[in-house]
Amino acid sequence: MFDFDGLICDTETSSFETAREIYAEHGVELTVAQWQSRIGTHGRHWLADLEAALGPLSDRDGLTERRRLAHHERLLAEAALPGVAEFTARAVAAGLVLAVASSSSAGWVTDHLDRLGLLDRFSAISTSENGVPAKPDPEVYRLALEAIGIDASEAAAFEDSPNGIAAAKAAGLYCVAVPNRMTTGLDLTAADVIAPSFLELDFDLLRLDR
Repeated sequence: MFDFDGLICDTETSSFETAREIYAEHGVELTVAQWQSRIGTHGRHWLADLEAALGPLSDRDGLTERRRLAHHERLLAEAALPGVAEFTARAVAAGLVLAVASSSSAGWVTDHLDRLGLLDRFSAISTSENGVPAKPDPEVYRLALEAIGIDASEAAAFEDSPNGIAAAKAAGLYCVAVPNRMTTGLDLTAADVIAPSFLELDFDLLRLDR
């Protein structure tokens, strides 16, 4: 069971950088530490800290659209993170069932998986829409397990953030943390295993007897 943003594809760096650039235009610094608490969940609106410093913004909708377009354009150049394509291919070849459990929308996840050539490897995609709470609530994982008909004791989750790890563990899953540029340095010790990338994960050691 895989998170998407920051785990399969690094959408997190562009998300932060495009927001930081708009903050800088308004003379306000957006720090990595401020942003990190949002990763893996639906946090405050990305303009919250800017409006806290400057007051309500009259061009809020325009700034949101401009950042959305810039973020989309940059992501078109992003490939899957190192080792993801090879790891998921081995998993499918071994007969394992793969699913995505994400705090993003279904359209966001499926469009990017399709662009990356990975969509057909996943049997289910669970997202926090239609009243499903975002991580760290475990519901997206519970729904993904239900969709593929597998008990939590028979599954493992791959995550890159504390919010995601908390969701996976609350759902009863064994959790492997694979940090990215934005989450390296955060406390990921609630995970059962931490790996620098999918290239360093021993696939055979994940045949977990627990």
